[in-house]
Amino acid sequence: MTIVTVATAKAHLNITDDADDTLIAGKIAAAEAYVDRWLDVKLADMNAVPADLREAILQLVGHLYENREAMLIGISAEELPLGFREIIDQHRAWGF
Repeated sequence: MTIVTVATAKAHLNITDDADDTLIAGKIAAAEAYVDRWLDVKLADMNAVPADLREAILQLVGHLYENREAMLIGISAEELPLGFREIIDQHRAWGF
């Protein structure tokens, strides 16, 4: 079960056609798996996934969709404050 639907991700990405639905579904699965591992909690097992975690998943889906390769050429990129990592870190149970 996915937390974010393809329709929700497409709205977030401002995509209106169906050509990339399979690709977007894969990006959603990857983003949710990443968050599951980082939090060491299955999102699907949560009673209610907080809105900020849904937003973090959408941010990661957007990043994975727009940046399909590990390298950018001719583009200066910086991570925005209060982004993906800051959101999910608030939900992580830290322990050593």
